Amino acid sequence: MPFVNVKLVDGVFTTEEKHALAAALTDVMVKFEGSEAFREVAWVLIEELHTDGWHIGGLPFAGPKSLEGTLRRSKEIVETLGGHPVTRPEWAVAIPVKG
Repeated sequence: MPFVNVKLVDGVFTTEEKHALAAALTDVMVKFEGSEAFREVAWVLIEELHTDGWHIGGLPFAGPKSLEGTLRRSKEIVETLGGHPVTRPEWAVAIPVKG
């Protein structure tokens, strides 16, 4: 029995959008299972969590404003890179933890 668990911020998606998401995820699971027989037993659980429980980059979630801030900080980090780190140790050297 394929089981997909999706956690979303409360109130972001409409009921119709959540149903469409569940249908699309079911389609993906059936494709990867390789048989239409799995459609009837593919479970999708969509959980909505209160916004006060979400954090991005260690900061409380503040809706779309959070996304903008995260993207801005990510851009600043990428612009400070020297080279192209691909492993965790390379990232640790390229951008060490602030002390």
